[in-house]
Amino acid sequence: MDDEQIQLSVAIPTYNEANRIGPSLHRVWDYLRSRYGAGGFEMIVVDDGSRDSTVAVVEQFGMRAPELRLVRFSRNRGKGAAVRAGMIAATGKAVLFSDADLSTPIEDVEGALRLLADGGDVVIGSRALPGSLILVRQHPLRESMGRLFNRLIRVLLRIPFRDTQCGFKLFRREAAHAIFQRARIDGFAFDVEVILIAMQLGYTVREMPVHWSNDPASRVTLSRHPAQMIADLWRIRTGRMSGR
Repeated sequence: MDDEQIQLSVAIPTYNEANRIGPSLHRVWDYLRSRYGAGGFEMIVVDDGSRDSTVAVVEQFGMRAPELRLVRFSRNRGKGAAVRAGMIAATGKAVLFSDADLSTPIEDVEGALRLLADGGDVVIGSRALPGSLILVRQHPLRESMGRLFNRLIRVLLRIPFRDTQCGFKLFRREAAHAIFQRARIDGFAFDVEVILIAMQLGYTVREMPVHWSNDPASRVTLSRHPAQMIADLWRIRTGRMSGR
């Protein structure tokens, strides 16, 4: 594919997603093919050391989708590392990362692209803004922990946004490369570091309401990784806030 013709890159991190990555890839590919035509987009799946048949499913899908690229890690390094690899590898004029479960549907990228066209450099999906539509909610405990985590982010890092953890973020290519080349967090708190770097580099960050459906099988949960996420927040504070 000619890099100059690629309008949108979509990076999708995977880890043991064999049961759902196939339908997700079909939905994303069908949508992008209808919007951009053959060769006008690319999909980058970054497999984070899956131990199931995720890679085989992706490779089989790739036989019919020349726009698909697969990046493989030999071991599990963390979602942040997987997203970072996909974003740095992307060549599209705009670069989206989306969770493999499509909790936010790919069609929501339309609104994000409009915000880029209106002067944004980074657009972050938010489940907390007026206008967002939560179709399937999280367990109340998980929602409470998420709100607590967001308050902690505001206090420690002075990030003003209401939802840093939604797995749906769109970047101008130049911004994506500049931000992710500086990122270091491999775990689930990588979103916070990415937003902070964007702010420190002077990029315009916009927050956008999204459609969202909770997937009970999601591995991206604060309740499963509270110690790691809090430790990563402290690393971000002591590193990024001091200029390192």
